[in-house]
Amino acid sequence: MLVDWYQVKLFVEHSSGFSMDALHVIAGVLVQILAAAILRSTLARPAPLVVVFLLELANEVYDLTVEQWPQPGMQYGEGAKDLLLTMVLPLTIFLVARFRPKLVR
Repeated sequence: MLVDWYQVKLFVEHSSGFSMDALHVIAGVLVQILAAAILRSTLARPAPLVVVFLLELANEVYDLTVEQWPQPGMQYGEGAKDLLLTMVLPLTIFLVARFRPKLVR
C-alpha cells in the first residue's frame, strides 16, 4: 500500500508535466476547497486549512518512511520545503477570506 501511493505521485508528476513542487502548490489549494465543500464550511474557517496541513504532514511522514536520501538534512529540508509550498496559498486564502472578506466577494 505504501509503495502504491509513491507510484501514484510519480505517475501524476510525469503524466501532468508539472514538477512535484508545482503539484504541492496545486494540491494544497484543491484539497482546501474540497475539504470546505465536504465539511460544508467556508474558506474563512480554519477546518479546511487544518485538513490540508494534516494531509500534507501525513504525506511527508510517508515520504520519510519510503524514501531514504544519503543526507538526512537534505531529506528533511525537502520535506520542509514541501510543507511550505503546500501551505502558503491555502494559508493566504484563509487569511484573506477570514480578515478581508470583501476582497473575495
